[in-house]
Amino acid sequence: MSYVRANAVLPENLITEIQKYVQGEAIYIPKPEKEHRKWGSRSGARKALDERNHSIKDAFQNGKTISQLAEEFFLSVETIKKIVYKK
Repeated sequence: MSYVRANAVLPENLITEIQKYVQGEAIYIPKPEKEHRKWGSRSGARKALDERNHSIKDAFQNGKTISQLAEEFFLSVETIKKIVYKK
């Protein structure tokens, strides 16, 4: 989140109206819901995790044990179980 000076982006009459409620404070103005993105969609992290989880499921279905997968992917046994048993 970046900081923007109100008088640089808002009309004077809107600033005057906002000052009736808040003066000298920082206010957060959220994006409209349609502008929200899912976690990791911008950076590619979500795609990378999905690909990793798919590899884990495939390896499990091809006979690797949960312990082997935990060691190979540096994850806990419980995390591997969540991945392989999730529908």
